[in-house]
Amino acid sequence: MFRQGSALIAHRKLRLFGGRIMSRIASAETARMSLASSSRLLLAVLGAASLAACSQSPVGRQKADLAGTTRQAAVERPHRVAALHPRPMSRVRIPDRDARQTASHGLASFYSDTETASGEKFDKNELTAAHPTLPFGTKLRVTETSSGRFVTVRVNDRGPFVRGRVVDISPSAAEALGMVDKGITNVRLEVVQ
Repeated sequence: MFRQGSALIAHRKLRLFGGRIMSRIASAETARMSLASSSRLLLAVLGAASLAACSQSPVGRQKADLAGTTRQAAVERPHRVAALHPRPMSRVRIPDRDARQTASHGLASFYSDTETASGEKFDKNELTAAHPTLPFGTKLRVTETSSGRFVTVRVNDRGPFVRGRVVDISPSAAEALGMVDKGITNVRLEVVQ
């Protein structure tokens, strides 16, 4: 019977002190979990603040752009402000075949290069030309206006990049037109194909 009584007393003491211990362990665990979730929240807030600091606000960017254009406008006098007359953006217009076959007049020069805009290696002995807008592979009849001599060339490059000139031709095409000594001459251009 002594054994049962002492076991009963031990059980009661364990329940009393064990409950307190368990209560303390539970509150320590709760505090630890609270600290962990607080730490996560703090890290999330710091991360968001760091990302926000890296970006620019659109208002600040617009003000900076406006300030830059104002300074530039003071230096240069624009003839026309496009923003005052907004127009819808259009796609690149490819002229129809009839429009391409119209003739144009202007100055022609001859040139030499190492590589063309189409990717071909430049060959001074071929009858080729550089034109600013015609598609590569277009055949052009270039007629020298004073003598009437003409040559048919293939567009394989972009140019000329000199104001007032309409076409650059290869040295062999320039020789066929008889313009090598002059350097530049007045020509008429017609799209053949």
